[in-house]
Amino acid sequence: MCHPQMRTLIFVAWLLFYVSFLLGMRRMWTGKYVRSPLARALIMNMGSETDSPGSPGSEWYRCSPEMLGEQVRSQFIQSHLDEDTQAFLRRSMEKSGWLFTQLYHSLFSTIFSPIVSRTSINGFLGRGSMFVFSKEQFQRLLRIEPEWKGQRMLDLGAGDGGVTEVMGRHFHEVFATEVSTPMKWHLQRKNYSLLGIDEWHRTGFQYDLISCLNLLDRCDEPLQLLQDIRRSLVPHTGRLVLAAVLPFQPYVETGGAWVRPKEHIKVQGKTWEEQVTHLSTDVFLKVGLEVEAVTRLPYLCEGDMYKDYYMLDDAVFVLKPQE
Repeated sequence: MCHPQMRTLIFVAWLLFYVSFLLGMRRMWTGKYVRSPLARALIMNMGSETDSPGSPGSEWYRCSPEMLGEQVRSQFIQSHLDEDTQAFLRRSMEKSGWLFTQLYHSLFSTIFSPIVSRTSINGFLGRGSMFVFSKEQFQRLLRIEPEWKGQRMLDLGAGDGGVTEVMGRHFHEVFATEVSTPMKWHLQRKNYSLLGIDEWHRTGFQYDLISCLNLLDRCDEPLQLLQDIRRSLVPHTGRLVLAAVLPFQPYVETGGAWVRPKEHIKVQGKTWEEQVTHLSTDVFLKVGLEVEAVTRLPYLCEGDMYKDYYMLDDAVFVLKPQE
């Protein structure tokens, strides 16, 4: 047998083994090892039904206002599982069940993850969309009507622009920053104006709204970032929408490795409420920002062949510059 035929057989055997391994992992992780009630409720292509009762998200929005600091308590807004969030979860469940698409995604990620960031891989594949808030939740946080329009907004670290769309419908000009080249392609297709990650605060523009969603814990200089944002807001009326994953665990991706950032923000407290209070009364005030509203929301991401979706615990703040 010639060498090319042997290589082909080895590759096919490896591919079959890889697919069998993934299918086995899929059965395991969508069975008793999955923690998510909704993920466990999914009927997979291979068969078996699970017995997880109840509806998803019952704990996602829970807050004990009496555990918030006095200054923050009056700014808390209670959120709920709404139709837009449920629609995102249904789409994620459907995509998770596309077996051969998920196998292709998994194979692609396995091959390229040593040399390409996960964000860029998701951009290439058109997967991994994020959901932070619905249009109704965004409007409630900012206390605006559905038809309200501002002049200019900036979304820092916009990803594929899915969350940018929720906010951008309220603004005449939408700017965005993003590190990943494939994600930039998505943003350009949506006609958003791209700015460099090192130049957005040097353009001379001032913004009615700047969003910084789940970026603070992945930034090398988070305090400097907050100061640059404050200086770039329209005086008096400009607002910052900031989402932070709690518990707060800052790390920065450098050359495929995760390292501590240069500026380390140590957020005190063990509970969601305690960490929100410390961020509001200590971290934000030190850089001249004060809380106008805060809510608890799930930070959702499309899943894969192992889980329908992934969820982290978010605190979403509306901040204004101190007078």
